Amino acid sequence: MITLASIIERFGADYLAQYPQCASHVQRQALTAMQRCRTTLAPRMLAQCTDCGDQKMVPHSCGHRNCPHCQAHESQSWIERQTTRLVPSNYFLLTFTLPSELRTLVWQHQRVAYTALMDCAWQTLRVFSANHKQLQGTPGAMAVLHTHSRQLEFHPHVHVLMPAAALDANKGLWRSMRRSNKGGDYLFSHKALAKVFRAKFLAALREQGLTPPANLPQVWVVDCKRVGSGHKAIIYLGRYLYRGVIQEKDILRCDGNNVTYRWRDSKTKRLTTRTVS
Repeated sequence: MITLASIIERFGADYLAQYPQCASHVQRQALTAMQRCRTTLAPRMLAQCTDCGDQKMVPHSCGHRNCPHCQAHESQSWIERQTTRLVPSNYFLLTFTLPSELRTLVWQHQRVAYTALMDCAWQTLRVFSANHKQLQGTPGAMAVLHTHSRQLEFHPHVHVLMPAAALDANKGLWRSMRRSNKGGDYLFSHKALAKVFRAKFLAALREQGLTPPANLPQVWVVDCKRVGSGHKAIIYLGRYLYRGVIQEKDILRCDGNNVTYRWRDSKTKRLTTRTVS
């Protein structure tokens, strides 16, 4: 198996020298941590077998949330915590995606843009839930920010897991949507969600003094899928929340100039390889 640490060791310094403006301080810290993870560069600890008493010096894990070696326990703990918060209702996974024309601006102002993305997605769902004739209340939701596609391109979007239910705190009522003739597969109109989200996000950028590009599309994308009890969706989100964006088993080749990895196409469900310099 080709480790991520070996790739960082081989290419990291040259990459940072060639693209000094591309890596933030936080990203440089991540590279340093993952390069040392479980290697001779890491601090070492004394481990002892509880049965035979045999002792061995073992290199530390880095513990960074993006390291593919680390955070398995934290990921499982997060999944278990969120599972206990599920309510008895149909759940929907909504994905709010920013158009490609905004990616340069978002990359340059990540803290502001990501905050706006999360806030505007949530505010949009609150408005729709409050105005829905069956819900008429405040929904609960959990949201996870993703900044990449499966192909590992920069692709900022947020996943929101939300039940088809809401709380009317003023009247002390808990309301769930009745199943429709379509089997409960419908929550809100994705076209209407996208229209409101677009307006809120652009307004949020302008409030922060940022000017969106003039070539923005009028139609944005919000996806809405029914995901049953929500448990499988939590597992999906938990796997991406920790342990980085790529598993080391998917790194196939590494030579003097290129790295080849595989990824699963979301449309065809097939594994596809890609080689990058």
